[in-house]
Parts: sequence; C-alpha cells; structure tokens
Amino acid sequence: MTRRHMTFPCEGNRLAGTLDSAPGTTGLLIVGGGNEIRSGAFSGQARIAAEIADAGYPVFRFDRRGIGDSEGANRGFRESGPDMAAALDAFRSLAPQLEKVVGFGNCDAASALMLAGGAGCDALVLSNPWTIENDGESEADDTPPPSAIRSRYLAKLRNPREIARLLSGGVDYRKLLRGIARAVGPKAQPTSLAAEMQTALASFAGPVRILLAERDRTAQVFAESWDRLDNRIARCPGAGHAYVEPEARAWLRERLLEALRG
Repeated sequence: MTRRHMTFPCEGNRLAGTLDSAPGTTGLLIVGGGNEIRSGAFSGQARIAAEIADAGYPVFRFDRRGIGDSEGANRGFRESGPDMAAALDAFRSLAPQLEKVVGFGNCDAASALMLAGGAGCDALVLSNPWTIENDGESEADDTPPPSAIRSRYLAKLRNPREIARLLSGGVDYRKLLRGIARAVGPKAQPTSLAAEMQTALASFAGPVRILLAERDRTAQVFAESWDRLDNRIARCPGAGHAYVEPEARAWLRERLLEALRG
C-alpha cells in the first residue's frame, strides 16, 4: 500500500485528498462528516483506509471546501454534492482500474450521500445518518429518544445486579422517574430532513448498507425516524459514534469489506 497526498479542482477551488493505493477494481470513497478533516476522529479514517488498502482495495479521502487543507467556503453537508462529485472524479482518475466505487460516510456525511442520491457511487455504506434538524435546540438536547430509553430499561430489568440496586435504594429515583416519563412518550415524528433523505435514497439503484452504533444518540434518533423493518440496517452493540472501541473498529472494517466484496 502506498499513501499519496494531492489536490484536485472543485468549482474553482483546490481540494485536498489522500489516496491509499491498491490493485483492486473496487474502491472505497470516504466522505468526512461534520467539520472533520479527512484523517477522521482520532485518525480513525486514516487508519481504516490503510487497513482496507492492505486488503487490496484502493481508498480515497478528501477535505470538502472550507475544511482542513481545502480551499473555499464551508457550505455544510447539504451543499457538498459538487465536492463529492469532484472527489469521485479524482479517485477514478488516480485509480483508472476502478470498475466500482463504494461510498462511505458517517453522521452528516451519510446524510449528504443520501441527499445526493448516492453521489455517483455504485454502492453505499451509511453510518449513523444525521436526521436532526439544525435548529440549535435539537443539537443541544443529548437525551436519547423514547425507544432508546425503553431498550435501556428493558436491558436493566434483565440484569439481576440492576434489580438488586433498585431494591437496595442504590438508584436515583428522580432520574429514574424522569427516564420513565420520557420512555412512555410518543415516538418522535420524522423530521423534514429524514423525509428528504428517504426520498433521495429511493432513487439510488445500487446496494445500500445502513450501520448504526447502538450507544450513539445520532443513530438512535435516526432509528426513531426510519423504517425499523428496513433489512439494510445492521447494529453494532456497544459502539459509540466514531467506532473507537476495538471491537467496534473491527466490526466496521468487516462491514466495509463485505460491501467492497459484494
């Protein structure tokens, strides 16, 4: 595996990209989420790119406009279609053997890929898609949705140690009552963003995998607004948003390799 850094054009700006080369005819395009640079949280994207390339599949990562080493104004994930298209063109030019590209994004990068109808990729791996309306208030509320609270309490009720804590008074009853009140609340209505993502993704003809980290609130909110019977969803137990846990990192890597082999 050889790692190469370069720039490429996007609507008059120069974007920064990194290619982890490999001989495979299927490649992975990693789209960064939020204002995250292309190395990812805790260098997670750089590490997983190297691992995927070592398995024989080329990987391309990039900073969208206004992020990291890229020029231009940061327009947010809703306006990142041209950035993804430019990155895909650069990837295909740098790895001319490519016959298929799998697009991967976490958080609002997954949302961007959905809103762009796949952004020209042949298959998608969408992790913890962001469906929270950007109104400030929603972002500040880190309370899990009712379905996640119910799931957590059911798990506690199956644990003899938690039952013993409850009976012995080792529980904050005010917190417990607040949680119960939230748990019995109605299911949240899908946001307009979630509806847009559903409509746009429906136009994508390629295979789709949706990955949810079970401890991540973003994933929990997404699950609340999505079809729970969607058989494209896979859940990673005990995983946080960035899959930093060793078992979660291995799980994510295997899901990406499955998509690349498919």
